[in-house]
Amino acid sequence: MSIPTTAAIVREQPGRFDVTDVLLEEPREGEILVKMVASGLCHSDYHLLSGDSQPGLLPMVGGHEGTGIVEGVGPDTHGWEVGDKLVFSFIGSCGKCRWCSEGMTNLCDLGAFLMKGSRFRDPDSFRFSLPDGTPISQMCGLGTFAERTVVDVNSAVKLPPDAPLETLWLLGCGVGTGWGSAVYLAGIHPGDVTIVMGIGGVGINAVQGAVHAGSMSVIAVDPLEFKREKAREMGATHAFADIQEATEFARSITNGQGADQAILTPGVLAGEHIAQGFAAIRKAGTVVVTGIAPASEEVIPIQPLELTRYQKRIQGSVYGGSNPQADIPRQYRMYSAGQLKLDELISRTYSLENINDGYDDLLNGLNIRGGVIY
Repeated sequence: MSIPTTAAIVREQPGRFDVTDVLLEEPREGEILVKMVASGLCHSDYHLLSGDSQPGLLPMVGGHEGTGIVEGVGPDTHGWEVGDKLVFSFIGSCGKCRWCSEGMTNLCDLGAFLMKGSRFRDPDSFRFSLPDGTPISQMCGLGTFAERTVVDVNSAVKLPPDAPLETLWLLGCGVGTGWGSAVYLAGIHPGDVTIVMGIGGVGINAVQGAVHAGSMSVIAVDPLEFKREKAREMGATHAFADIQEATEFARSITNGQGADQAILTPGVLAGEHIAQGFAAIRKAGTVVVTGIAPASEEVIPIQPLELTRYQKRIQGSVYGGSNPQADIPRQYRMYSAGQLKLDELISRTYSLENINDGYDDLLNGLNIRGGVIY
């Protein structure tokens, strides 16, 4: 039996979200039906609109960051009950593949399905459809831009009964990606100098992560004064409008050496950004590449000789190297203890019907993080 609901779908690229009536299959084994409470407007979903990211199937329900309440549990699906609160992890973790068994659950083999948008356990099957039967895929297997969705339990993290779902959607992507890029992948030590380029929903959490990891100087880079000021509120010690200014400052406080780390979190990454971060760091420094580049971007204009002679490191970042089943509960505890700021990151909220307004505001630099409240 199909469940009627409303969702924001992408029909073509480039395009806009179309908020329309859709049908949703009931949960199968290993799946849960979730009534959405809130969803984040992440730049990664704009990459879906622009065509920078290519889905396996269009139309696709957007959204990969959200919270909700379980309304139904598939047969023989243990550990979940109707009424449970949860936050989604945009990368599922099976717990059995090589990467999960070696503690790198952010690289779980289930990641192969993120842009295909099908069921993990039945890759030729899709949970959503249009009224005429046309199948609809789900962004990251989630599709949080819908009033209701069905997901695999490997993509869900249970929350306590008193958890504030109107805020904790941030933990599903932006927080773990930015915070983990600093805490896990950048190799920050107490007293370090760290540059964060791009202060959006991910970069702002890289700032928080750098502070938590012990950076003495956290240097935020963004052309917008609003975002630079927000970075200061989150713990940045300095803020500049462009990377050249930040690089010169980092050298001025390190005897000409440069920053220990540069974490790159622009809305749309280019090879030139990596070159700029590479130039900003010292010998044996690290550039963490977290932002998403279009598939057409193929060149990083750096000198291989500098890479070798200065022993610099370019580090990729998927979900900040975070382990969602462990790190999301950890970050919730930090938030509850007042050690991690979340409420301060939410600039505006929107209805599902106004989701395109939310993305216009994102592109116009008005939000650190916008969200849909259902």
